[in-house]
Amino acid sequence: MFDRRLVQHFDWGLLGLTLILVGAGIFTLYSAVNASAIAGRAPGPPVYLKQLYWFFLGLVAMVGAFLFNYKWLYRFGGLIYTACIALLVLVLIAGKEVSGSQRWLTFGPVSFQPSEMLKIALPIVLARYFSDQVSADGFELKNLWKPIFWSLLPFLLIANQPDLGTGLVVLLIAGSMTVFVKIERRTLIFLGGAGGVMASVAWFFLKEYQKQRIAIFVNPGQDPLGAGYHIIQSKIAVGSGMLWGKGFLEGTQNALSFLPEQHTDFIFSVLAEEWGFLGSALFILLYMGIIVWGLSIAIRSKEPFGTVLA
Repeated sequence: MFDRRLVQHFDWGLLGLTLILVGAGIFTLYSAVNASAIAGRAPGPPVYLKQLYWFFLGLVAMVGAFLFNYKWLYRFGGLIYTACIALLVLVLIAGKEVSGSQRWLTFGPVSFQPSEMLKIALPIVLARYFSDQVSADGFELKNLWKPIFWSLLPFLLIANQPDLGTGLVVLLIAGSMTVFVKIERRTLIFLGGAGGVMASVAWFFLKEYQKQRIAIFVNPGQDPLGAGYHIIQSKIAVGSGMLWGKGFLEGTQNALSFLPEQHTDFIFSVLAEEWGFLGSALFILLYMGIIVWGLSIAIRSKEPFGTVLA
């Protein structure tokens, strides 16, 4: 199972990009919770310290991961996926409810969202299937019923929590992988049309607050003092950073608590206010660098499973 060549060929460039992003993220978190309104709200260690603890835990997990050949994921992909689906079912039965959504499982001092694990488990099982069924002419509809089922099942379980955003991300992951491995043209047109029809029909099954979120996202000005207030304030924060930004810990929108959930949903607004357009652009470029680096790794892989998985 252990492969020394993996250590010898470790990708230090990818790790470097990740460390830069993590460092910027922790500094931004520190600034976000510096406002007394948030710093005194949550008991226990500040969120930036929690993030730092999880970062070091992630480093340990990374070291453990690269000591083993990724082809073992091919062998156990189905088991990993099944375990994650079981956890999603368990969430619906015994999950912890936070802010009206039942998304969390708690084991002693540790709480986690099984829906996040699907972002890893689903690509593994899809990569296994697509690499086994690879076709130069592209996949036809008859070859895609299993990937469609494997994708829709977690989506429905996650959306029922309810967590429509994460559910849509899971579908986006599955869709991007499917397009990457090539779909026969008629099948692609059919799936695109079917997806559009399903999205239109799904609108009538959304809860009222979900419809409101979508409407406000498109036009926050329709309710500037109500549902659209938070988005408008975040845009003010982004714009007030201008070119160079106000400087570290100098963001007024953040310090005066105009931004809600500074340390989670609106964290980018904190960064943009303090570091301006140039800092925000650099941050996005770092993410693009990781994406391009990952695609480069995929292209260099010498067998189909590695390519699709990357």
